Amino acid sequence: MTTRQMLIGAKKAAASAMLLDTDTKNAAIEAMARAIEDNIKTILCANAQDMEKAKGKLSASMLDRLKLDEKRIYSVTAGMRKVMELPDPVGRTLSSEKRPNGLLIEKITVPMGVVAIIYESRPNVTADAAVLCFKSSNVCVLRCGRDSFLSAKAIVDAMREGLEAVGLKRELINLVPDPSRESAAELMKAEGLVDLLIPRGGAGLIKSCVENATVPCIRTGTGICHIYVDKSADIGMALDIIDNAKCQRPSVCNAAEVLLVHRDILKELMPLVKKRICSDREAKGLCPVKLLGDDEVRRVISCEAAGEGDFDTEFLDYILAVKAVSGVAEAVEHIAEHSTGHSEAILSRDEAAINAFVGGIDSAAVYVNASTRFTDGGEFGLGCEMGIATQKLHARGPMGLCELVSYKYVIKGNGQIRG
Repeated sequence: MTTRQMLIGAKKAAASAMLLDTDTKNAAIEAMARAIEDNIKTILCANAQDMEKAKGKLSASMLDRLKLDEKRIYSVTAGMRKVMELPDPVGRTLSSEKRPNGLLIEKITVPMGVVAIIYESRPNVTADAAVLCFKSSNVCVLRCGRDSFLSAKAIVDAMREGLEAVGLKRELINLVPDPSRESAAELMKAEGLVDLLIPRGGAGLIKSCVENATVPCIRTGTGICHIYVDKSADIGMALDIIDNAKCQRPSVCNAAEVLLVHRDILKELMPLVKKRICSDREAKGLCPVKLLGDDEVRRVISCEAAGEGDFDTEFLDYILAVKAVSGVAEAVEHIAEHSTGHSEAILSRDEAAINAFVGGIDSAAVYVNASTRFTDGGEFGLGCEMGIATQKLHARGPMGLCELVSYKYVIKGNGQIRG
């Protein structure tokens, strides 16, 4: 089957998806989750093949994105069941107004139709995207990367098995069989067949979609996330948050990539940061973080110099760029110049500094004394997510069910004509 044939089938299936009631959708989600769990050995076997092919081609952190194990798969199905429990976003009345001429004008939520998702090396995105599309009565067309194709196919096969178990069409969930650049380009230009395109991946993928798509496209994903440590910060808390934001899972878009430190605490904090995320990790047999510092930072600790582009790089690895700043104003100015609009954090006990930071930062998520790692659909109570939108129109931040519906007006009359 060609990509175009798949899209035509998906468009036809979209008509039936619009008519699914909440109970039917929830029963299907439970059936799909069970099918994934029943096929866990098959999925892990497929993932092992993907992992073997990727060795030597991907970094350790990117291999971590690709890897599945039983815990991660059960986390995926738990997320699916949380989506099942969420309110149905379709058919809600957003507003209702009776006009002087007797017309009743209602604004009602409706599905987008066919939602295409282009993503790279995270096979869990397969189930997350599919279940969010399904619960919002959309048909999904998934196009994964070469690295994760076998894993994604095994997951989609299981989910389709679940759909058929409750008497629904397999075409409600689709995986493009050709993970090539040509298939991605075809999705970008599938006017009349794709109602919304969501790229979920690195800067190159997102840039390509935004620049080349002729179908509606949402900018997502790239995360040059900053942590600013104010001079009033609790040092112990700061060390815990920096460690978590950088090291807990550096390959994801909500991991911290840049650390900004008030120069009044630079001499106190930076030796402790280096010990915590560099030498202590190495002593434990863990991958140490490579620090890239500006001139002020390097006068305090020994580390590599930050290059011209390092403050504009999403490393997705155990690398952290560090810069000394004079205070909140300079931190906000630096972030405005270098951020991708994803997630930023301030660590401070000064309410004035906190308010200035929160008010001055124009990103989708702004944290106060917490790790940026929480920018996630599950952590935000959305069950799972389609991606993190870094734009401002239609969707911003973690995209859940409510970001996958549009609306239409239903006008009810009794013979009115316009004079």
